[in-house]
Amino acid sequence: MFEKPKQWLNHVGLNHDFSELPGSAIAFPDGGKFRIEIPEVENAEVFHAMIQTADNYGVPVHRVSQGTGITKLSDNELKDIALLGRGNFIEVFLFIGVRGENGLGAHARSAGGGSTKKRLQGVSQLLHALEDVHRALEAGIRGFLVSDEGLLDVLRGLRESGDVPADVVLKTSVSMGHGNPASAKVLEKLGADSVNLPVDLPLESLAAIRQAISAPIDQYIEAPHTFGGSMRLYDIPEIVRVASPVNLKFGLSTEELTDPIGLHTQHIAILQIQERIRLASLGMEILSKDGLLPSMSPVGTNRSGVPVD
Repeated sequence: MFEKPKQWLNHVGLNHDFSELPGSAIAFPDGGKFRIEIPEVENAEVFHAMIQTADNYGVPVHRVSQGTGITKLSDNELKDIALLGRGNFIEVFLFIGVRGENGLGAHARSAGGGSTKKRLQGVSQLLHALEDVHRALEAGIRGFLVSDEGLLDVLRGLRESGDVPADVVLKTSVSMGHGNPASAKVLEKLGADSVNLPVDLPLESLAAIRQAISAPIDQYIEAPHTFGGSMRLYDIPEIVRVASPVNLKFGLSTEELTDPIGLHTQHIAILQIQERIRLASLGMEILSKDGLLPSMSPVGTNRSGVPVD
């Protein structure tokens, strides 16, 4: 069964899911097989609390990502986040704040809205999303979290033409839901430098996707309950083996919603970022027991393997 579909995938250069999992033959440019990512770092105050907590737990953090979106941060807040990232050698990825779900139309907020919730609706939202990028670039941000394939392709084109800096890094959102090697390959062609996969893909699927693309994979180890709340702490060694280079994301399955952040949820966001770091420290223990810590990227290197300035 499925022999013909498997042949078809092979004919277009794609592997089906593996029953015997091959190890990945590639790594980050610095030689590392994995890096640590902390999501939901929503503003400068939360970022600062994360840095302090990571220092206390001895957790190296290579990159942070955010869900609130650029739109709801002031120019000064954007500058503060950029400075914290540069000053602590941490890559920063900010989400585009303009999305279908916060537009004027009803479709994206409907029960059947599905993927339109995070994708851009109409040319006005595309323009507004590019304004987010423009403001963030002016503040010194160089990492963007993108949930719309069209915007991804536009930003790739702008980067190639020199309209946006060559060191801009484009990371796809988990909300896009691309979970097979063919889809992952499309995202890479559209300019994705980092591909965030669905939280519940089995190891066989991760291995198949790694064989199809060379871009780093971003994989939740514990996922927010809004994405199912899965926990994969004991999978970490195998995830590193089959998916390298991989960014290990430590979310929080029991989190209260603080995205988009506001004054009324600031204290909760800080407590929850501290718990994410604690979970990351558990992940570091598992990596240590498996002898994998030496294969971690040095802190302070970007996608090209060069120091973050």
